[in-house]
Amino acid sequence: MNQDHIRNFCIIAHIDHGKSTLADRLLELTGTVQSRDMKAQLLDSMDLEREKGITIKLAPVRMQHKGYELNLIDTPGHVDFSYEVSRSLEACEGAILVVDASQGIQAQTLANVYLAMAADLTIIPVLNKIDLPAADVERVSAEVMSLLGCNKEDILQISAKTGMGVEVVLDAVIEQIPAPAGVPTAPTRALIFDSYYDDYRGVILYVRVVDGRIPRSAQITMLATDADGLALEVGALSPRMTPHDSLNTGEIGYIVTNLKSTREAKVGDTVSLVKSGGAEKPVALPGYQEVKPFVYAGFFPDSNENYQLLKDAIEKLSLSDSALQFSPENSPVLGFGVRIGFLGLLHMDIVKERLEREYNLELVVTNPSTDYQVSLINGEELDIKSASDLPDPAKIREIREPWIKGEVVVPKEYVGAVIQLVAGKRGVHKNLSYVDAQLALVSFEAPLANLLTDFYDQLKSVTSGYGSFNYELDNYRAEDLVRVDFYVAGEKVDALSIMLHRSESQHVGREIVGKLKEVIPRQNFQVALQAGIGGKFIAREDLSAYRKDVTTGLYGGDVSRKKKVLAKQAKGKKRMKRFGKVDIPAEAFTVMLKRD
Repeated sequence: MNQDHIRNFCIIAHIDHGKSTLADRLLELTGTVQSRDMKAQLLDSMDLEREKGITIKLAPVRMQHKGYELNLIDTPGHVDFSYEVSRSLEACEGAILVVDASQGIQAQTLANVYLAMAADLTIIPVLNKIDLPAADVERVSAEVMSLLGCNKEDILQISAKTGMGVEVVLDAVIEQIPAPAGVPTAPTRALIFDSYYDDYRGVILYVRVVDGRIPRSAQITMLATDADGLALEVGALSPRMTPHDSLNTGEIGYIVTNLKSTREAKVGDTVSLVKSGGAEKPVALPGYQEVKPFVYAGFFPDSNENYQLLKDAIEKLSLSDSALQFSPENSPVLGFGVRIGFLGLLHMDIVKERLEREYNLELVVTNPSTDYQVSLINGEELDIKSASDLPDPAKIREIREPWIKGEVVVPKEYVGAVIQLVAGKRGVHKNLSYVDAQLALVSFEAPLANLLTDFYDQLKSVTSGYGSFNYELDNYRAEDLVRVDFYVAGEKVDALSIMLHRSESQHVGREIVGKLKEVIPRQNFQVALQAGIGGKFIAREDLSAYRKDVTTGLYGGDVSRKKKVLAKQAKGKKRMKRFGKVDIPAEAFTVMLKRD
């Protein structure tokens, strides 16, 4: 295909604004997919994606229209996967910005527009769902015009569901998005914007060829990880894999390799050809970053004999998800398990569901935490992933926790409630600006740990469902942090320990001890539930003992007989309290997730 007749573009939008539906219509209109093969969200191949109605993995597809080759990438809209979005924007020259005509601009719309502007893409604004009764085309058009600085006639109005106006979008892509620039004769460089592991074929890379070409059976090398492999097959997705002889400059396609894991070919890496002789390696494409997880949770099997199954399952999952990082963990209460790092809570949710579904595992998941940087008095620096790894407080000079920069887009009448919510999470309100007369943008900074458990749910409830939230990691800041430990019947349960700011430790400690009282079953002896910092207890609840009536066989007679039997029972309970073991149920570990 002539390079001038290639157009590479992606669709960006907030969650649920209709990216995948628009992609369906484009596939149908260009005849890439026959009507009989068509189904909703065709590019969302995972069952989980179809059920949750969200895109988790991006998917590229090649279409032909009026003599042009159109390469489309359908990207995820969720903040946890924004690294994937940023890589796929690097692979394109243009982006279709989809905005829901009834909801208007949301937090993730803004985040994706900034990413697209940073990548210097041509943006085509599209208003979707204009056929809905709630659609307010005038108001949302004004929002888009003030965001992009475009004219009203530049905004295309469509309904992706019915197909109304979608043809115009294809024409706009051909007219407005520039052809890819690249030198066919230069040394080969291709950007990996996604990679996954196929059980039968090994690692499959989705690439955008920037310079040169990649023929079938060529020897390839990754410039960041230095892994070498073979391009067993190259081709395009339309939307099924269609093999070609080579991938040429400016094209988007796939490479089937003989690599064993996606860790050898990570998203953002550059693929080149292995040169014979002493030719210099080409310069890697800019923008490769290691993806750094910042939410950690312990995953434990329901019984210890399933530990090997869990370990194998996570290793298989990590073959196709290079953002997944894990290490073995051992807990006296829960036995052997794995500590996994995630990009966010949604990422954690999806990994948990996939492990339970695809590998039939029953899991106990501990309270998610973030990582902390600890400076010791002797000058040593530590990076700890869970509260139980914290060294002796006497040796610590300072503890730094991650802070984020967040943005909430919300109707102006809810601004006060949002600022109050942020302040309650130890956040600092930074700026308030208005997208238009109705919509406000609240910018703030806050410690990530306080937003992990339930910030999103609380935001939805204080804004009646209208608030949308986007964040990025800012830096690590030294704070007065303490480790709160929990004791059951005098024994410390490491898996329950959490890191908190000293100012919050008392009330959170009380709250969790109260919840543990509800989920830990009563025993034949009294059980003390305590929260403590160092050697000092800050909260306590007592689980009263079951009492068996030992006096039933005594009729009448002297009261001292009764007292004797009760004293004997009390002595036995005292002994039990010394030696009794309390079985802690799995629910005790999920108590932390549901703070009020």
